[in-house]
Amino acid sequence: MKHFNYHQTTEILFGRGRVNELADVVTRHGRKALLVSTAPDVPPLAQLYGKVKNILASKNIECAHFDGVVPNPTTGCITEGANMARQINADVIIGLGGGSSMDAAKAISVEASHPGTSWDYLFFKTPQPEADKLIPVVAVPTTSGTGSHVTQVAVVTNTEMRDKSALYNNILYPDVAIVDPELVASAPKFVTATTGFDVLCHAFESTINPGTGAYVNLLAWEAVNIVAKCLPTLISQPENIEYRTYMAWADTLAGLCIANAGVTLPHGMGMAIGGLYPHVAHGEALAIVYPAFAEYTWEAAIDEFAKLAGLLNPKLKQEEPREAAKKSPAEIASFLDKIGLNKKLKDINMPESELKTLAKQSMVLPDYKNNPRVATEQEMIELVSRSYE
Repeated sequence: MKHFNYHQTTEILFGRGRVNELADVVTRHGRKALLVSTAPDVPPLAQLYGKVKNILASKNIECAHFDGVVPNPTTGCITEGANMARQINADVIIGLGGGSSMDAAKAISVEASHPGTSWDYLFFKTPQPEADKLIPVVAVPTTSGTGSHVTQVAVVTNTEMRDKSALYNNILYPDVAIVDPELVASAPKFVTATTGFDVLCHAFESTINPGTGAYVNLLAWEAVNIVAKCLPTLISQPENIEYRTYMAWADTLAGLCIANAGVTLPHGMGMAIGGLYPHVAHGEALAIVYPAFAEYTWEAAIDEFAKLAGLLNPKLKQEEPREAAKKSPAEIASFLDKIGLNKKLKDINMPESELKTLAKQSMVLPDYKNNPRVATEQEMIELVSRSYE
């Protein structure tokens, strides 16, 4: 067994109804909270935000609500939230929502307690944020996909630079994650599909990342197995609370995996797509590039791709690993068909003239270097071209 490291500092409260414990969690840090979320543009969200505010009010917690988070949260919205956190002298920040809201909460914690902006504290920059200055973060996911509630990552987009990058530091783990599957029950089909596929990607990529190990693999394959079995059913039965619970668990497992192993080639490509075309959901971007990634990579990780193929199509478990792995790109495409995400870059209105631009941007983050087969610049152009149409 190879050496491995595993680090996790987030307290996880998992189960239906656990959101009712939010006020007790917040009072550990104080009585002034900044609630961070997207706008309440649909009735279920408005009802949820009202419920959360009532829970906080029951313990006399002052709550200011920053509802300006946008998908692929921008440096601009982070600054708005940080300004509000400073104005109320927030004791704690609550990230309520999907990955965008939870990432924004972590980035707001940094910007509100440090000079400059969140963009000044990206993973490759110095100095890094200081732990004793941060405002504690409580993460409450309302989607099952990003794993942000148990990671040390906050993804932000700089619209002026057309760049998407991340803060990454072990001090950025949320203090507490409240994972209540009931909060995910109203997620629409597209959100369920894109975030659910992100779970599979997180888990699988952590198994082929050089940083993987026995603990990560144990969690990762359980997560892949759950997604393969549950996600297609949830697309047609979105109110199936049992499967919602399983997916919330898979999301948590996959988040723990990427926090300790990391992602590979598709995530670097997906981040580049999100930076250049912010209207594209992260899981949607991953779906676009995954068949080409699998075709390019499977021979460099036969056992892992064979296992993935067997979980997506149990009939392939009887085949020799190489034969099963060879069929993994087709099985991934078939799975994407089932969840309504089998699409190409052309479908998101990306100009064909920007193929080389996207390829170059896909090599900015180091994720592609962690792939079992590392792409050259020309190979990256070919990968992007294969994903175009």
